[in-house]
Amino acid sequence: QGRLVESGGGLVQPGGSLRLSCVASDITFSIYEFAWYRQTPGKERELVANETSLSGHTNYADSVKGRFTIHRDSAKYTGYLQMSNLKPEDTAVYYCNVVLGSIVYWGQGTQVTVSS
Repeated sequence: QGRLVESGGGLVQPGGSLRLSCVASDITFSIYEFAWYRQTPGKERELVANETSLSGHTNYADSVKGRFTIHRDSAKYTGYLQMSNLKPEDTAVYYCNVVLGSIVYWGQGTQVTVSS
């Protein structure tokens, strides 16, 4: 059974940076579509960024374009979300996700709080 574990969340001031990591176990990480989502209380989980497995094409939510970067190191079975110029509205629980056809894995989430 595959597993994803996120880390790297925390408290950061507005304008600061964080790098989230997502480590995959028992998953052939390189062949899955990889994504980061986030969720705040009372709201639906929203897509932040994703990366296709074959072309490496990336896609970002308009709210994070130019500030966040998604990438993966398949040799390390690890995906990342580099976040810069963070804003209070980026505060959320961030989840990593991989998909291959009907196979879907989610991590447990990591809290990011942007506050002064």
